[in-house]
Amino acid sequence: MATRGLVLYLLSSFSVAVLSVLFISHQYDYYSPQIRLSNSLGSNLSHFSTADKTWPELKFGWRLVLATVIGFLGSACGTVGGVGGGGIFVPMLTLIVGFDTKSAAALSKCMIMGASASSVWYNLRVPHPTKEVPIIDYDLALLFQPMLMLGITLGVALSVVFPYWLITVLIIILFLGTSSRSCFKGAEMWKEETILKKEYARQQEATVNSRGELLIDAQYESLLPREEKSMMQILIFNLRWERVLVLVALWVLFLLLQILKNDVTACSTWYWVLFCLQFPIAFGVFGYESVKLCKEYKKRMSTGNTESICEASIAWTPIHIAFCALCGILGGTVGGLLGSGGGFVLGPLLLEIGVIPQVASATATFVMTFSASLSVVEFYLLKRFPIPYAIYLTSVSILAGFWGQFLVRRVVTILKRASIIVFILSSVIFASAITMGVIGIKMSIQMISNHEFMGFLDFCNSQ
Repeated sequence: MATRGLVLYLLSSFSVAVLSVLFISHQYDYYSPQIRLSNSLGSNLSHFSTADKTWPELKFGWRLVLATVIGFLGSACGTVGGVGGGGIFVPMLTLIVGFDTKSAAALSKCMIMGASASSVWYNLRVPHPTKEVPIIDYDLALLFQPMLMLGITLGVALSVVFPYWLITVLIIILFLGTSSRSCFKGAEMWKEETILKKEYARQQEATVNSRGELLIDAQYESLLPREEKSMMQILIFNLRWERVLVLVALWVLFLLLQILKNDVTACSTWYWVLFCLQFPIAFGVFGYESVKLCKEYKKRMSTGNTESICEASIAWTPIHIAFCALCGILGGTVGGLLGSGGGFVLGPLLLEIGVIPQVASATATFVMTFSASLSVVEFYLLKRFPIPYAIYLTSVSILAGFWGQFLVRRVVTILKRASIIVFILSSVIFASAITMGVIGIKMSIQMISNHEFMGFLDFCNSQ
């Protein structure tokens, strides 16, 4: 019921926000079409223009120190929660360092890529906490990655059409909804962990009498020694090269389409052909994985086997698979609008379908590594960010991603509370809602005071 409530909240809120654009745009009908087009292209989406670049010089100072601290903490917490942290990086780079929003979004992708890659490297050397399976769920990665990449493409296209105030409203609605749901999920897990810890303590007390003597029915460890795997053995076990190669092939195909699409005239025939080619590629990989999960689920149900196919504990029916596709596209769209890796939806979604926090974090960062690196390569070819800043901030994020995973995993192991990861995820999303909301509201008020056009823009003329 909680999931349905969240979906209903998002759909109704998004519908009201989008429909309100039509009402607000009527308030500006007294402008001539030429003035409206000029305002919309010159002011409303100035951060999507490639001509107005603001690239501060990389030099030591309080701005760089503060950006380093915020970037380190944001990367550490963002990768642990599996959300990346783009909602923190973009405001930090624009308000503190002084980049224009377009360049800040590109640098944000560099930071997400660095933090995600280091987190993946750390997670590959960590065993699954409860099962003899890889800590990264490759089935879920293959299911969500195509939809995430497709959603990022749609998000970039919508960012050209949507007015800035609408993007701000949609982001606030989404982030408040997912952060609230994640917080409730963390609270539920905390209560369950408390009950388990009390039960474990009661069992421990039951093995010793009042005089401290060991009782006869005490539980003993198995006489057979548990096999301890080396770090290299865990790394090899966690890697599934066939699945990784499929994801790499998908990554290469999307990159080639993006490069070719950027070299043709916007809205030309070849532009739309290349744009539409992304759909069969994405749905082909998604459909193959969906059919596989459905067949395996039906096979297990027919034999009475109730064990989950992958880490998700849901029934793999067509309705649930369609829901996963919708959420994957939504996560990618938010990533395209915001300049993040799409983890703001994927992280909470994995928890919602029953994936334990450790695996959800590892899988989400694994998926974000592909989506963020795709954007980084494209931005590099388009010369959207300064190389010195990109190298520096990526290096900071690499260190933060590794140490964030290391410290939080240690805390989870010591306290035996995986819900800490969920609370970190919820906190990062909520902080992103505040930072992005403040900036968006400030810019929207400025646009209103300047009497700028507040409706939908023309896609082809806005390129």
